[in-house]
Amino acid sequence: MIPFSNIFKKRVPSSILGLALDGNRLEAVVVRRLNGSLQVQQTLGVTLALSPLTGDPELAGQEIRNHLDQAGIRERRCAVCLPLNWILTLQTKVPELPEADVAGFLQLEAERGFHSGPENLFMAESHAKASSGERHATLMAVPRNHLAALESVLKAAQLKPLTFSLGVAALQPAALNPGQGLLTLALGSNSFELQVTAGGGIVALRSLDGVMEGEGAQKRIDDDLVAREIRITLGQLPAELSDGIKNARLCGRGELARQFATAISSRLESMGMKVEVMDRATAAQFDKPLPPEIACSPALALAANHLKGIAAAPELLPPKVSQWQQLFNSSKFSSKKLAWAGGAAGFVVLCVGGAFGFQQWQISGLDSEWQAMAPEVTQLQNTQQQIRKFRPWFDRSYRVLRIVKTLTESFPEEGSVSAKNVEIRDLSTVTCSGLARDNQAYLALLDHLRNYTNEVSELKTETVRGQSPLQFTFNFQWEGVKTSGN
Repeated sequence: MIPFSNIFKKRVPSSILGLALDGNRLEAVVVRRLNGSLQVQQTLGVTLALSPLTGDPELAGQEIRNHLDQAGIRERRCAVCLPLNWILTLQTKVPELPEADVAGFLQLEAERGFHSGPENLFMAESHAKASSGERHATLMAVPRNHLAALESVLKAAQLKPLTFSLGVAALQPAALNPGQGLLTLALGSNSFELQVTAGGGIVALRSLDGVMEGEGAQKRIDDDLVAREIRITLGQLPAELSDGIKNARLCGRGELARQFATAISSRLESMGMKVEVMDRATAAQFDKPLPPEIACSPALALAANHLKGIAAAPELLPPKVSQWQQLFNSSKFSSKKLAWAGGAAGFVVLCVGGAFGFQQWQISGLDSEWQAMAPEVTQLQNTQQQIRKFRPWFDRSYRVLRIVKTLTESFPEEGSVSAKNVEIRDLSTVTCSGLARDNQAYLALLDHLRNYTNEVSELKTETVRGQSPLQFTFNFQWEGVKTSGN
């Protein structure tokens, strides 16, 4: 007899469709497991007219289905590489806590560091252990509406997603090199992605915008900008993690990747890293040599990893587990136990029906009471609306002026830092962008703002570009006490 717990157990399929989204560029490859090795069956590379994120789900899904049909692809199960620019990341040190309390600590860190809560963000995490024994965690979040839109498009395309992950993470799974610090650079058609792994986990993820210049065959990569962003990324990591990054791997296709590898090698070697150009996206064994156009495909890497049983990390597909599945997974039933469970369920249904009847009787009585007090409640609600409407006119806290005064006092008088734009939302969220002579001047500005501990909180840098001058954008929460003038 097969245990109930095994009925719902996920089985590794014999074939899968790997998909990778790079802007409106869709890459697809069907991989099949055959006699201990893998086989590439069909491939597809196409530019979509409709964006899977912003286009109509039915139309976008039908467009994808049409392209798959034209390529002869019938596989329904798929593994999808999400664009890295969908992902929000947060790096934090994990204090010494009982293992049962770590999840709660990381949830609090996520609520403090991300702009929204778990109701709007689907979160995953990756843990790394430094040589000193300290634990670090990288929290990754993707907007749930992005995932819902993509799932709707895949459903319209008659596809069943088995996993959502990141292409750069599929190229170099952190769990396969737990003792090695590694920088991975993934060059796509329209994207440039960076991943740093150390201590058995992901410690940094970045999508580098603006590093590609030109169009079509005339594209080139600004190696100066890439090298600067790499230095910034490593400089933001704890020393016990960044010091172990001794190897860099570049995965890309065509002459553009070869030219960039030549240009960036000397720069990375000056940082103490040995550069390796990857000629294929996965170390899995295939029955034939891989075609050059898909050899470095993230879609191929994610599909191959799934067929080999290598869990996607991070896993970004929200779980869909039915209540029955949870019940059977958590219990081991015999026929006698099922009979007792059926009787108990019948008794529960009877009790619930009686409770609903009593509740309906209570609701009927409360409705009568409400009808009696409704006119007075309506009058009070109108009065409250008037109070809310005119209350801002009696605010004597001068909140906006105090915010502007604090910002003005924080900027240096000699003009080494200047503001170009200041935005104040809801009298609490302040966003400021401008120019700084150099990074030292910008850091001095932030230190000065942190001195206002009673008014300024959650001070965070959103973007930093350039070096001299340095373009910046930061935001903070204004915590000044709002008083009433009544």
